[in-house]
Amino acid sequence: MRLILNLIWLIFGGLWLALGYLLAALICFILIITIPFGFASLRIAAYALWPFGRTIVEKPGPRPGALVGNVIWVIVAGVWLAIGHITTAIAMAITIVGIPLAVANLKMIPVSLMPLGKEIVPVNEARGRIVGAVP
Repeated sequence: MRLILNLIWLIFGGLWLALGYLLAALICFILIITIPFGFASLRIAAYALWPFGRTIVEKPGPRPGALVGNVIWVIVAGVWLAIGHITTAIAMAITIVGIPLAVANLKMIPVSLMPLGKEIVPVNEARGRIVGAVP
């Protein structure tokens, strides 16, 4: 079932969302000082291509720099990427088949707003530290 959902996701929105994250990563790499944001954006781009079967968890340990970085990210790119997720979720929710895809899209909004300090892992490895799971 995950394979079918991932294929439908890829065709009807996942590719465009991943391209948005890749654009954000490219801009971050060009600006040099924002390279950590670029790596976070690349991780999320891979997640946006194939989300079912993976989940988002908090990285262990204190991360004081992640808070400052996340605030900067929200201002620069996070809001626009979250708007992309909301727009795509609305379009996907129009059909009955698209409702699970719309829910998955909405679950990606927190990581699109605050990607630093998060990790994307297979659902089987998530054991108790789940932030927002996509079944």
